[in-house]
Amino acid sequence: MDAAPEAKRNSFPSMNFEAEILTTPHDNSELYTIPSMRSLTAEEYVEAFKTFLDHSTEHQCMDEFNKEQLPNIMAGLGHGKSTINVLGVGSGTGEQDLKMIRILQAVHPGVLIDNEIVEPNPQHVAAYKELVNQTPDLQNVSFIWHQLTSSEYQQQVKEKGTHKKFDFIHMIQMLYRVEDIPNTIKFFHSCLDLHGKLLIIILSDSSGWASLWKKYRDCLPSTDSGHYITSSGITDVLKRLGVEYRVYEFPSGWDITECFVEGDAVGSLMMDFLTGTKDFLGTAPPALRQRLREALCQPECSSTKDGRIIFSNNLSMIVVES
Repeated sequence: MDAAPEAKRNSFPSMNFEAEILTTPHDNSELYTIPSMRSLTAEEYVEAFKTFLDHSTEHQCMDEFNKEQLPNIMAGLGHGKSTINVLGVGSGTGEQDLKMIRILQAVHPGVLIDNEIVEPNPQHVAAYKELVNQTPDLQNVSFIWHQLTSSEYQQQVKEKGTHKKFDFIHMIQMLYRVEDIPNTIKFFHSCLDLHGKLLIIILSDSSGWASLWKKYRDCLPSTDSGHYITSSGITDVLKRLGVEYRVYEFPSGWDITECFVEGDAVGSLMMDFLTGTKDFLGTAPPALRQRLREALCQPECSSTKDGRIIFSNNLSMIVVES
């Protein structure tokens, strides 16, 4: 982890995985090309991410937080206002957004909810809109989608010169993909209204991801351009900003057993999600595949339950005051 604390992008100049490797066949008839490693496209990411959700307790973990903590957190929002303004940053397909909106409706009955969404993936935006169309209990809720990255939204706000204030902003599992983490947090915190709250959900320092990124970084390919950041990296930023916050820890697991089954389609997609790489098992050098599989089995990353390999996906819910 970088002292910044923005985590460095993973890049290994000595491992030129991006280049296509030309290999001479034994009969010297012609050169053939081994497929090069490359990052997932937006569409491929959606497919790999769905496999992750289907085999992890990520959403169940968030549901526990919603049930145990979120009603009390939301009770202080709005302070008697007739409309509560909500902003979701990197909201994906919207399932978690709508769950939080229902809690907000229950805590503040009859209040209008103005819900804005910043989401760059067009497939996710389309799925979110379809979900809203199919959800009957959204009376008094308006939706505005911005198909933009968080940095594009930030730039748009600056260019307009208007700074809309929000009572509740949430950033769920999305800070890994922003260009400048400290600046992004600072900007969206500045978008909070008086008594507003910013919810950041990020991987915990106790997760297998944290161990994988810190201890076994050499096992990961250079195609994944995300930040290796967990909750302590976020709280370091918040401390420097001098803002009040509280951290809630919730356990979560991801069954990665199929990652170790040769030729398994689900396992292949899981490894794609884990590495941010298209067809990692088919394009990575054998030694890299082996090192990564060995790292995933280490006790600081995973545990075994009923013969299944469960990767630790523990989450930190960080609630920041305005």
